[in-house]
Amino acid sequence: MFSILAGAFDKEYTMAGTVIYVLATYALMLAAFHHARSRRFHVPVMIFIMISDLLFPIYLVMTRDWYQRLIVDEDILTFGVWVHFMLLVTLFVLYFVQIQAGRRLLRGESDPRVRQEHRAQGMGILLVRAFVILTGALLVQPADVGV
Repeated sequence: MFSILAGAFDKEYTMAGTVIYVLATYALMLAAFHHARSRRFHVPVMIFIMISDLLFPIYLVMTRDWYQRLIVDEDILTFGVWVHFMLLVTLFVLYFVQIQAGRRLLRGESDPRVRQEHRAQGMGILLVRAFVILTGALLVQPADVGV
């Protein structure tokens, strides 16, 4: 059992697992967006994905050598890293605004502008999250092979 747990933090497995996890949560987010009228499905799924996205950097820090990559290799100065970082900040700000609009809807506000605002923010989140995933995929450092 411990060998399975030790293998879970192996770079080869975490890279593939990370990609699968991120794509699966994006597909789940698309499904939740499509079924927005079903609150019993939509709200818990979106809460799970938002919390997951907030905790994801912690997982990456625990499983990657970020000091080596960002400081020693000076990747922190690259355009790609900064674009990815700014997209993450944008995504988290959109999450905050989305939560505020969602809470107003859950309280029963009947103003149609609130629903339109919430939907527009949701589309923005889908777009920004797709770009976060894309830029993250471009920044993936392949495992050392036979060096």
